[in-house]
Amino acid sequence: MNKNNNNFKKRGNPKVLGRVIKLVFSYYPVLFPLACLCILFSAAVSSIPSIFQQKVIAIIEERFMSGDWTAASEEIIPLIIILASLYIISLIAIVTQTQLMAYITQGFLCKLRRTLFNKMQDLPIKYFDTHRHGDIMSFYTNDIDTLRQLVSQSVPQLITSAVIVTVLFSIMIYFCGWLTLLVLLGVVAMIFVSKRIGGGSAKYFVRQQKSMGKVEGFIQEMMSGQKVIKVFCHEDETKEAFDKINDQLYNDSYKAHAFSNCLGPIIMNIGNLLYVLVALIGGVLLVANVPNFSLSGMPIGISLIVPFLNMTKQFTGNVNSLSQQINSIVMAMAGAERVFSLMDEEKEVDDGYVTLVNCEVSEDGTITETDKRTHNWAWKHPHGDGTTTYTLLKGDVRLFDVDFTYDGKKQVLTDVSVYAEPGQKVAFVGATGAGKTTITNLINRFYDIADGKVRYDGINVSKIKKADLRRSLGIVLQDTNLFTGTVLENIRYGRLDATDEECIDAARLAGADDFITRLPNGYATELTNNGSNLSQGQRQLIAIARAAVADPPVMILDEATSSIDTRTEAIVSRGMDKLMEGRTVFVIAHRLSTVMNSDVIMVLDHGKIIERGNHEKLIAERGVYYQLYTGAFELE
Repeated sequence: MNKNNNNFKKRGNPKVLGRVIKLVFSYYPVLFPLACLCILFSAAVSSIPSIFQQKVIAIIEERFMSGDWTAASEEIIPLIIILASLYIISLIAIVTQTQLMAYITQGFLCKLRRTLFNKMQDLPIKYFDTHRHGDIMSFYTNDIDTLRQLVSQSVPQLITSAVIVTVLFSIMIYFCGWLTLLVLLGVVAMIFVSKRIGGGSAKYFVRQQKSMGKVEGFIQEMMSGQKVIKVFCHEDETKEAFDKINDQLYNDSYKAHAFSNCLGPIIMNIGNLLYVLVALIGGVLLVANVPNFSLSGMPIGISLIVPFLNMTKQFTGNVNSLSQQINSIVMAMAGAERVFSLMDEEKEVDDGYVTLVNCEVSEDGTITETDKRTHNWAWKHPHGDGTTTYTLLKGDVRLFDVDFTYDGKKQVLTDVSVYAEPGQKVAFVGATGAGKTTITNLINRFYDIADGKVRYDGINVSKIKKADLRRSLGIVLQDTNLFTGTVLENIRYGRLDATDEECIDAARLAGADDFITRLPNGYATELTNNGSNLSQGQRQLIAIARAAVADPPVMILDEATSSIDTRTEAIVSRGMDKLMEGRTVFVIAHRLSTVMNSDVIMVLDHGKIIERGNHEKLIAERGVYYQLYTGAFELE
C-alpha cells in the first residue's frame, strides 16, 4: 500500500488534475472555456463590492458630514446603478455557467464511460484473467462518480475561490499594506494547517478508493457464487471475509473523513481570529494615526477599515472553501488515477494483415472475393509489391514445437506439436492443468506463444488479423455465458445477420429446439442473469446452437457436453456430428465417449504430449489412454 501511495504522490495531484481538465477540454473545446469565462466573470464581480463600499463610505464621510446631501446622492446613485448592473450580468453568467457545467459534466461522464468501455474491448484476455470483475465495475461507478463531483463542483468552486482570493488580495494591497501583511500571516497559518491535515487525508482517500474497489469485487464474486456458498454452508465464513474487507474500507474512509472534516472548522476559526485581529490592529493604526503603507495613498480611516474587514471575511471564507475543495479533489484524483490506469493499459497487440473474406471458387480453381455470404472462405494476403493472393480456407491447423508460459516463470506447454488436417477431429485428453485449453487459447491468439510456430492453412497466425482469425473459429466453452435478451437473440449472437430461420435451424442441429419450444414463450423467452431460469445443460445447448449459426470453418469444443446428462448427450452428439461435418474440430473432454471417434487423440501430461493416435491405436499401446479407458486410472 505504501508503494502505491508513494507512486501516487510521485505523479502528483496537479498532473492528474491537469489531465482531467485536458480531457474535458478535448470533449468540449468551446463550451468548457465558455463556462470557465462565466465562472471567472461572476467570481470577479463578487470580489469588487468592497471597492464600491469604500467609495460610498468615503462619500458619506465627506459629503454627508458637511450636509451636502444633493452632491452625495449624485455621486452614490451612479455607483449603485453600476454595481446593480454588474450583479445582473453576473447573475446571467452564473445561470449560464451552471447550465453549461451540468451539460458538460454529464456529457463528460457519458463520453468517459464510452471511452473506458471501448478501451476494455481492446484489452487482452490476460487483463480480465488477472483483475477481479467487481473491481473493474468500480471504475464505472465509484471512481467515475468522484470525477462527476470534481467537474461539476470542485473545479468551478476552485476557479471561483482562486479568482476571488487573487482579486481581493490585489485590492487589499491597494488599500492598506499593513493590514495586508497581517492577513498574509493568517494565510500562512491556514496553508500550514491545510498541508498537515490535507496530506493525511490524501493518503487515506487513495486507500479508500482501492478498498471500495475490493469490496465491490468481493460482492460481485459472492453474488455469482451464492449457490456454492449455500451448498457448502459457508455463509458464516463469507460474512467474516466480508467483514474484514468492509472494516478496512471503514477504517480508510473514517481516517480520510476525520482529517477532512476537521480541516474546515479549523480554517474557519483561524479566519474568525484573523477578522478580530484586523479590526483590532486597524483600530490601533487609526487611533495612533499611523501613515498608511499602500498604493492608494488613502489615510487609514473608517472608510478603509470597514471594507477591509469585509474583504478579510470574504478572503478567509474563500481560502476555507479552497481547503475544502482540496479534499474533494484528492478523492477525485484517487478515482482518476484508477480510471487512467485502465485507459493507459496496453491494447491487445495485433500486427496481422491477412484478412478473411467470402469467396467464390470457379471450376478451374480461381478464387474470387465476393461481398455475398458464401460457405467458402479465403485468406486475403496483401504483399509488399502491391499484389494480393488468396488462400482457400481449409482448416489446416498446425503447431510446431510450441513452448508457452502465462507468467514467464512456470512452463505450461513444452515442445508441443499438433497437426490437424482439414476435416479432422482432434481430441485432447489429460488431467486438469495439463494444458488442453491452453493449446486452443494459442490457436485463437488469446495468448501468444513464447517459442515455436502456429500455422493456419500454412499462414503464421501472427500475420492474421485477430478478429478475422477468431471469426474463422467457432468456440463452445465449458463456462456458458448468456446475455440478457431472448433465446433467439442469444443464438443470433453467433452471427448478428442470421435470420430467425437460420437460428432455429442451428438450434435443431444442436438438439436445443425441443426444450426451447417448451419454454413459456418459446424462442421469445427472455433470459436474465446469465440464463439462471434454465438448467446448465440447456444453457450449454444454446451455446452450441450459437456456434452452429456462426457456421465457422473450424470448431473448438472445450468440455462442450460436460454439463449435459448422458441421454441429452446422445441427442447432442448427433447434432454435433452434423455440425462437425467438413470442419476441422478440436475437442477437449473428460468423457472419453465423446472423443472415441476422433481421428487423432492426444494425451497431455504437465504440458507435454505423451501419447497420440486414434482410439484403436492407443488402446493397443496399453498406455495412459488405455488405463483411462479401462478405469485403471482416472483423470483428476
